[in-house]
Amino acid sequence: MNRTIRTAEDVLTLLDKLFPSAEAFWDRFYADRPADRPFFAPKPDENLASYLDRGLVSPAPTGAPARALDLGCGLGRNAIHLASLGFDVDAVDISSTAVDWAEERAREADVGAGPRFHRASIFDIELPHPQYDLVYDSGCLHHLPPHRRVSYLALLDRVLAPGGYFGVTVFAAGAMGSERPDAELYRLGSLEGGLAYSPDELRLLFRDFEPLEVRPMAAQAPDSALFGVPFLLTALFQRTASL
Repeated sequence: MNRTIRTAEDVLTLLDKLFPSAEAFWDRFYADRPADRPFFAPKPDENLASYLDRGLVSPAPTGAPARALDLGCGLGRNAIHLASLGFDVDAVDISSTAVDWAEERAREADVGAGPRFHRASIFDIELPHPQYDLVYDSGCLHHLPPHRRVSYLALLDRVLAPGGYFGVTVFAAGAMGSERPDAELYRLGSLEGGLAYSPDELRLLFRDFEPLEVRPMAAQAPDSALFGVPFLLTALFQRTASL
């Protein structure tokens, strides 16, 4: 059969096929454990720690732990940190290699119940909770092809609780990542290692949320307890309390 497209999701799935398999790439990426990659460091993002330390994020409902969802969790750096602070954490990654390693790290960190790790696409996962007080993404968005921003916004609309917080880190325009126009990426059939975003592009993409802070990630020294590299852009948004 040659005429199989009936829905918007059928179109998105077709466009996915114009780019290499993300699952295969990330399995290879995380299989090389000895590699000197900054994202392998078992440290939380400095901006996430800062949001919590400064009280910018205070989503805990009375009498229950705050729920957090980590999108594209990788080796669980941020999920483990949130669990150590008492958050009820679900963490999702498309790479089974990353999830296996993340679970090892969570056991080593001994953070009580710890995060629940899920090997799945963030767009297909069936989560244990309908909504979350905090949704955090450290490096997932900038590896999505342009058409999947539609799916990403739909996901946030579904899982981010009223009054909840959304934090994201992406490659910073002018520092790292491809700055080609979206249309060119389809002609190339490549995301060129990840897409760069400017502060204005993030504000436009998430214009339905209130921007609380948009800034470059603060670089951290090698002996810091936090992760920070200057080629990333960080942003924190809040969803309106009433829908």
